[in-house]
Amino acid sequence: MRAVRAHKRGGPEQLVYESAPRPEPDAGEVLVAVDAASITSGELDWDATWTDSFDGTGSDRTPVVPSHEVSGVVAGLGPGVTGLAAGDEVYGLIPFTRDGAAAEYVTVPADALAAKPSRLDHAGAAAVPLAGLTAWQALAGHGSLAKGQHVLVHGAAGGVGSFAVQIAAALGARVTATASARDREFVTRLGADLVVDYRNESFEDHVGDVDVVLDTVGGDTLTRSWATLRPGGTLVSIVQPPDPDDAAAHGARGLFFVVEPDRAGLEALTELIGNGRLSPVVDRVVPLSGTRAAYEALLAEHPRGKIVIRVREDQATS
Repeated sequence: MRAVRAHKRGGPEQLVYESAPRPEPDAGEVLVAVDAASITSGELDWDATWTDSFDGTGSDRTPVVPSHEVSGVVAGLGPGVTGLAAGDEVYGLIPFTRDGAAAEYVTVPADALAAKPSRLDHAGAAAVPLAGLTAWQALAGHGSLAKGQHVLVHGAAGGVGSFAVQIAAALGARVTATASARDREFVTRLGADLVVDYRNESFEDHVGDVDVVLDTVGGDTLTRSWATLRPGGTLVSIVQPPDPDDAAAHGARGLFFVVEPDRAGLEALTELIGNGRLSPVVDRVVPLSGTRAAYEALLAEHPRGKIVIRVREDQATS
């Protein structure tokens, strides 16, 4: 098969478009013929991308295939897999310590896959799993966001942020978001009630009494967010662990988490997509041979939404 692989650890410069062995599914796994995949900023910096552990202490896995969001068609089943059949259209989040979907075929644990949303083509579906599940697990799970509550979403025009605004609005929350001035109209269309220009305004001067903060930025943005929370509120970061002393000083709860593959979460997202409450934002679609350039673009730009890799040549480009 054709694949994009890195034979030693590094950045996009290590990615090579080449021939690679086609994988075969083991027990509990599904072989997926990949239609589209999606890439994530910082993915090539993760220890899990290169080893079989999250902290880098595990065995080296090179050569590795990047891109952990997949949409495609079931091409084979390993022993013990039920509920799926050859030809089924599926999408999902591949565990980070496995090879990803920048290839014509990939094996995926069956419980990490769900039926592809019928309203989306494969390019759109591939843009959902990582960012969508991160936003869903942050808000509906860790943040316990409920109807009528107030949520502050940082980085609202990005991959996770654009999903978070839509999901929060669908859950019936009041949404305040931070974004650049050029993205104000875009984020408003996603469902934000108020958009604060983080480059020219201090968000803490405009928002308070927040029930849940979703931090996708970290650093000073995280630290300043404590002042916006009501007593008993929750700050969820996907960037770094919040300082427990800051949480205690503000009478709030702070937590950090890493998204996990989650079929039930995917099914919840699929329902929102089917109801027209959630749509992925695709910045661009590139061919498999352009994967290296796509990762380089993530380093140089701030894409609006996701960059998607078209693996099958007949895959739609928008």
